[in-house]
Amino acid sequence: MDACTLEELLDTLGEPMFRVLTTPASLTAPVSEVLLHDARAPFPRSAPGALLLCVGARAGEVEPLARDAAAAGMAGLVVRDRDGQPDTVAAAKAHGLALLTVDEEAAWHHVHLLLASASGSRPGPAGGGAAFGDLFALANAVAAAVGGAVVIEDARQRILAYSTVPGQAVDEARRQGILGRQVPSSPENTEQYRVLFAAPGPVRLAALDGDELPRLAVAIRAGGETLGSVWAVDDGHLGPDAEEALTRGASTAALLLLRARASEELSRHLTSDLLRRLLDGTADPAGAAHRLGLAADAPVRVAAFALDGAVSAPDGEQTALRLLDLVRLQCEARYGRHACVLVDGRVYALLPVAGERGGERHKRLVEDIVRRAGQALRVPVRAGLGDVVADLAAVRGSRDDADLVLRVLGPDEDVAAVTDVRPRVTLLRLRELIGKQRELTEGAWREVLAYDAEQGTDYARTLVCWLDAGCDMARAAKLLAVHPNTCRYRIRQAQQHLGIDLDEPDERLVLWLQLRTLGGLRGTDR
Repeated sequence: MDACTLEELLDTLGEPMFRVLTTPASLTAPVSEVLLHDARAPFPRSAPGALLLCVGARAGEVEPLARDAAAAGMAGLVVRDRDGQPDTVAAAKAHGLALLTVDEEAAWHHVHLLLASASGSRPGPAGGGAAFGDLFALANAVAAAVGGAVVIEDARQRILAYSTVPGQAVDEARRQGILGRQVPSSPENTEQYRVLFAAPGPVRLAALDGDELPRLAVAIRAGGETLGSVWAVDDGHLGPDAEEALTRGASTAALLLLRARASEELSRHLTSDLLRRLLDGTADPAGAAHRLGLAADAPVRVAAFALDGAVSAPDGEQTALRLLDLVRLQCEARYGRHACVLVDGRVYALLPVAGERGGERHKRLVEDIVRRAGQALRVPVRAGLGDVVADLAAVRGSRDDADLVLRVLGPDEDVAAVTDVRPRVTLLRLRELIGKQRELTEGAWREVLAYDAEQGTDYARTLVCWLDAGCDMARAAKLLAVHPNTCRYRIRQAQQHLGIDLDEPDERLVLWLQLRTLGGLRGTDR
């Protein structure tokens, strides 16, 4: 994807929003990214082609910013639209930078989102052939043919591409759509889409308010399926054959959307297979990192999502696939890519650590996904977060952590990280390891359980509560909901009848460990 130019940015977003004061390098200068200036943060040493938004910069502060921006290879500066700023213009010219202004009332975060969206979504050059190379090139070709700015949407009113033909009129509705990549929802919009999708060909739609322009639109169809729509802004200068040109554009868009769908499905399949092998520890980390857009030594962690086993879904397999789609959508919205896969009924997501500033953001993301998925699927969803691992070669370990968390979650817990439940995970693993060794399964714990079964006593649970309470008789009695004297009597009787030496630390430790792991007893209900 080629870099967007200043000229294309201005054509896309419209002159009223931005005004050019000077462009020493001409409007063809490429724009690679949009940065917000933060006086408290170190200035970037290298940011070729960047536009710097001079947030909070006063008149006397622009010159040093211009000097540093030029040294970093930036394309230009964006400042507030103040009256009379010859020093600012002179500074930009002296350092070979473009200088743009925005209105005094414009919020910087809005300006940043608008510019970043427009520059980040810029298409590559048009290719040959009937398909015009891609949807953005098609949008430009259709806009030139019909004589008005064009957007191409999918069936959910998400904006997939838009034209950047110089001189064509745009309005605020178009700018907002480009900013959010989504047509704003309203009853009036809904009615217009109903009319559009019911029509066999192009339809002319009136402006929804006085600040907007009318539209000419046509549905994109393939067979009996509606794939989306193509919209042209009608400022009164559309060509006489605009409807025909728009219809031809929709036909080409259908081919491109079908091709993109097939390509996306193939890419998704390959990514899923790669992630499955990463989780199994059989994939080449370096090759996987390249395919997933990560550095080979980038720290990551695995999140595992599962439908609550205590609740049976009407169609478990289909529900699990819907859970996969929900997890993938949320991760894609957060990270701009998806690395999710369904394995044995569980959905695994690979979460990058860089830029997260601690595990709490991962946990909040997972909690949000669990909440949304539970509401959408009407089935409780649970999730476990594995530990952060240093690189992709260690992903298998983080996946094992996440699986263990799901196994130890309590009845009232939906989400936990392995660090939250480390003691429970450790005891679970110890139980599995001890159970495989005959000599580790022998001991007084068996005699205690057998005696309880024969005599109807409750010595085993009393001992576990006492040991869980740190040998504090009052706390143990509270756990058992009995009088401390009752607890004291039971322990004395257990020692007398079973020959247990509770004064020996090693014997106490082994007895507690075996009753907790092999006997499955604990002093609390958690």
